[in-house]
Amino acid sequence: MGCLWSVGALSAMAQSYNELVEQAMACIRTDSLVQAEQLFREALKLDPNNARNALLFSNLGTVLNRQGRVDEAIASYTMGLNIIPYSTAMLLNRAALYMQTNQWEQAFVDYCNVIDLLPDDPEARVMRAYIHLLHRRYDEARIDYNVVLAQDGKNKTARLGMVMLDEKERRYVAATEGLTLLIHDYPEDASLLKMRANIALEQGHPEVALLDLEEAVRVDDRDADTYLQMGDLYLETGHKSEARAAYEQAIRLGIPRPQLAKQLRQCR
Repeated sequence: MGCLWSVGALSAMAQSYNELVEQAMACIRTDSLVQAEQLFREALKLDPNNARNALLFSNLGTVLNRQGRVDEAIASYTMGLNIIPYSTAMLLNRAALYMQTNQWEQAFVDYCNVIDLLPDDPEARVMRAYIHLLHRRYDEARIDYNVVLAQDGKNKTARLGMVMLDEKERRYVAATEGLTLLIHDYPEDASLLKMRANIALEQGHPEVALLDLEEAVRVDDRDADTYLQMGDLYLETGHKSEARAAYEQAIRLGIPRPQLAKQLRQCR
């Protein structure tokens, strides 16, 4: 009788655990995140040794992150990784949160672990390359970007990374060529035109930079900062009426007029 009762009790526990998990997943689908969190925690408490708990900690981490509770989400992913240390999905999720909170070295370790398991993973490669770039490890960054581009020559993030590397190393011709190809492939991305304008400025070519900024506002005429930069360059190159027009448009788009009082006086 005792053995039969134990089997029955375990069966009831398993059913309750499964029901809690199913209810939690249903709450996620309806964006009921507080309820989902409570249900996941109940399931974990009910059966702390269940083999599925790694997945529950992962799902709980996602729920906590969606609530803006990043530190708790990281802790939840860590609990899941204590159970399944080679889960690339959890490593990538935790690394992304480390990046979000500027915990570069912790993110770097997670991305390295993913690459050890999946050497060609593009997300881990481009993000590790970005960390290398931040720390001026340019050769290492270039290796990671090249691995991604060898698999997918059109990967936008890796191509932008190579442009940034070329700019950092003052290889301006290569950086400009890379951006020109990206602008051809993504003509509606005004940020690429602004990047190429900044490279022209680094080389001391304000008139060339203005051409890209003028094109950028044709692509996106709602960016106040672009008009502000245009105004500064028009002023620098002696085009006062154009500078005033650009500043006035920046003001219409949200830049406070007192912030530009000095520049507007110089436009007279």
